[in-house]
Amino acid sequence: MSTATSVNILVRPIAPDDNQAIADVIRQVSAEFGLTADKGYTVSDPNLDNLYQLYSHPRSAYWIIEYEGRVAGGGGIAPLEGAAPEIGELQKMYFLQSLRGRGVAHELALRGLAFARSQGFTHCYLETTATLTRAIALYERLGFEHINGPLGSTGHVDCEVRMLKRL
Repeated sequence: MSTATSVNILVRPIAPDDNQAIADVIRQVSAEFGLTADKGYTVSDPNLDNLYQLYSHPRSAYWIIEYEGRVAGGGGIAPLEGAAPEIGELQKMYFLQSLRGRGVAHELALRGLAFARSQGFTHCYLETTATLTRAIALYERLGFEHINGPLGSTGHVDCEVRMLKRL
């Protein structure tokens, strides 16, 4: 289901033709914040150029944000690899600067949490880095709580902020 959030912003499920555009957004935003592949951030993910295929798996979903007709962000939910089956993970939430401050991340996170509940997840996990202070503040407002150590096996070795929310 697609949703127009304003005149210029569209939220919709990822499509096969989005792979390159969303990978480019993730690489651009990662470079902007110094999130390099050598530190295990998303840009090191071998599936980065194939997100449509990755999120076509059961209990997974990814949404694209279009701004003025162009892919400008996205985010998704999937089972947390290496964890109990009732734990989902909020993943790959990246937004170009043109989208920030418009409430799009909040809306997308709520959509993801609703999807997670519908898939039977009882908890939602996420990892991020301390430099992303606005993202952390959003997650805290959404009810995520900081936890001391990592869950699952994400491979994000430098994501020192780990959070969990009971759904």
